[in-house]
Amino acid sequence: MSSPKVSIILVNWNNFKDSVECLESLKQVTYPNCEVIMVDNCSDGDDAKLLKERFGESIILIENEKNYGFAQGCNIGMKDALDRGADYIVLLNNDTVVTPDFLEEPVRIAQSDERVGIAGGKIYCYEYPEHIWFAGGCINYWTGVTPIIGSCQIDSGQFEDVAEVDWICGCFMLITRDLLQTVGMFDKRFFFGWEDVDLCVRATKKNFKVLYVPGSIIWHKGLAPDKKDRLMGPPVYHAAKGRFIFIEKHFTRLQIVSSTLYFIVTFPKSALVYTRLFGKRKIPIYILWGAFGYLWKKTTNMLKIRNTKSKKE
Repeated sequence: MSSPKVSIILVNWNNFKDSVECLESLKQVTYPNCEVIMVDNCSDGDDAKLLKERFGESIILIENEKNYGFAQGCNIGMKDALDRGADYIVLLNNDTVVTPDFLEEPVRIAQSDERVGIAGGKIYCYEYPEHIWFAGGCINYWTGVTPIIGSCQIDSGQFEDVAEVDWICGCFMLITRDLLQTVGMFDKRFFFGWEDVDLCVRATKKNFKVLYVPGSIIWHKGLAPDKKDRLMGPPVYHAAKGRFIFIEKHFTRLQIVSSTLYFIVTFPKSALVYTRLFGKRKIPIYILWGAFGYLWKKTTNMLKIRNTKSKKE
């Protein structure tokens, strides 16, 4: 049986060093029919030029004219891959390192069941290789939180079964062509964060399976010191804003009230935890900035709709 075509998509933005390490690991991949698409989101330096010089024809390079964010950057790569006949899309953070056989198991499982729309593997912490970073995700529709299964636990074989989960992280996500044509791509309103959870919920609503596949392994640089600096400022703002966009899209009115109250009540404690974790005192400000950014956008849109209706009347 011939192997279906897999397009691996990475998005780079001012992160040349990590992109190089990830691409070097992808050179060792044993899956026989895959290609690598690197989408550069208008990096400030010469990232795109240097990547092309170093990896040449082994990658397909797309150079965006501006920073579209992670969601839309992935969409641009996915559209290009689908136009060239990809059967499966694999989204991969550029700050990851893969095992040579990381594609075989999720592709095999997706081929064996047409209901599988999204699959993702076991992700370890790059800095602490025996610790799990991600083994699937859950969604609490009453609090609006999306806890990660196994986060920071030492792997002792406790997550070795293929399982249906609420969401798979965009850090490593295999998506079938059928799902993208049925459900669509990422919602570009999620500039950074929540786009993966949103896509998984939309997939489930269309009766696709979302699977955690532990036989597929990668490492993610989620705790590196420079990563903490890169995640400050606008990324925190966009992630906080994305949470409320997600809640508005998928929660009932009662769940919206419940999750909003939960956010308000737990904000002081969570702000303190994140401040200690990242060592940045401005984190609470960016979180609140994201929340008010969502409210401002929603209020502005409502006023536009009201004004349009008034003019028609």
